[in-house]
Amino acid sequence: MGLKHLRLAILLTQLAILVHATPLDSHASSEGRGLWDILLRRDARPSQFSPKVFIISMFDPEAQIWYEAAGMPGSFGNLLAVNITVPGLSPRYPQVHCIADGSVCQVTTCEAEINAASTLTALTLSTLFNLKKTYFLIGGIGGINPKQGTLADVAFPKYAVQVALQYEIDAREIPQDFSTGYFSFGTDAPNEYPLSIYGTEVFEVNEALRDIAVSYARTVKLNDSTDAIAYRTSYNSDDQSYNKALRTPSIITCDVATSDAWFSGRMLGEAFENTTTLLTNGSATYCITAMEDNATLAALLRASMRSTVDFSRIIIMRSGSNFDRQPPNSSAIHNLIYANQGGFVPAIENLFIAGNPIVKGILADWTLSFEKGIAPTNYVGDIFRTLGGNPDFGPGEMEFGVVIGPDFEKL
Repeated sequence: MGLKHLRLAILLTQLAILVHATPLDSHASSEGRGLWDILLRRDARPSQFSPKVFIISMFDPEAQIWYEAAGMPGSFGNLLAVNITVPGLSPRYPQVHCIADGSVCQVTTCEAEINAASTLTALTLSTLFNLKKTYFLIGGIGGINPKQGTLADVAFPKYAVQVALQYEIDAREIPQDFSTGYFSFGTDAPNEYPLSIYGTEVFEVNEALRDIAVSYARTVKLNDSTDAIAYRTSYNSDDQSYNKALRTPSIITCDVATSDAWFSGRMLGEAFENTTTLLTNGSATYCITAMEDNATLAALLRASMRSTVDFSRIIIMRSGSNFDRQPPNSSAIHNLIYANQGGFVPAIENLFIAGNPIVKGILADWTLSFEKGIAPTNYVGDIFRTLGGNPDFGPGEMEFGVVIGPDFEKL
């Protein structure tokens, strides 16, 4: 074998090892060309990817709608063109996916708070990405509060509230004067402000950016389903408290409640409405659920403390896949398990329908508006004022950075 052939054999072996070390996940199996382009044209691979938009999904259907949309008219591009394995991502979703020029990327965290925090921490610590100017679009489905919205609505929150971070007593054992088994740390009854603050209870994102995203999203018509249309009619009530549940899907602005527990029912729904109001001093209105958002925001805030992420460049987008409580004359278990609500499919579809014009708008107006950032007009950050400023929520005057622990003594 000549030296030229030997060198070629070594190169091919190295490429084979590299491909084996960065396998395409199941979503990218038919779209491997983008990865091969990077491997075979090593001079074309940037030292870092600098996406302008990063879509955050939580599980397969939320991610798949973006992959399938590549062939739709008006799509911003094929997210499976480039596939990048990142150490520390979920074992189920080990890759970041990007369009060919790297301007838009997507990651799937896997469900629930621990997965979300772990994935976003790994992503923001990766040297493969420069995220200092990146806009993050959190796009997922959730349970919709029928007092505030309906199936297949797309909500854009300003606040994310960790509603289940409380004491809990089984409802069958609560005192007679308790309205719920949930009550704040350091207190002895529901609806009292917590004396023990952990720091992830409330996050507030950039309202000016949220409103721009809403203006883009309102340019499109949202999808619906015949089953959802039929199920909405069951929320017709004498007191008209569920009137918003009766209408067709729309873009709404209200806030997200984060809980690892997938709760259902009127009593829990109302308890967490009260928690949302309590923790934000009446500033937030709970309308949709999530299992990840406060964890995602906590990881991004800590990255912002390292100046690797700009916390004012976050958009939360949640679509209503199901109602969070039963209609009149029904039960919580029927609503959760047995009812054919018909919201799941249009809610998934509406993530792309509402999200696509947001992504395209950021790309189109990058130089004019978005590269320099959208200046917040509200407080942006957590309950500890970590990034500076004065929140319109929280316990008021306290020694921030000195947390009261579970034993109610200053640590």
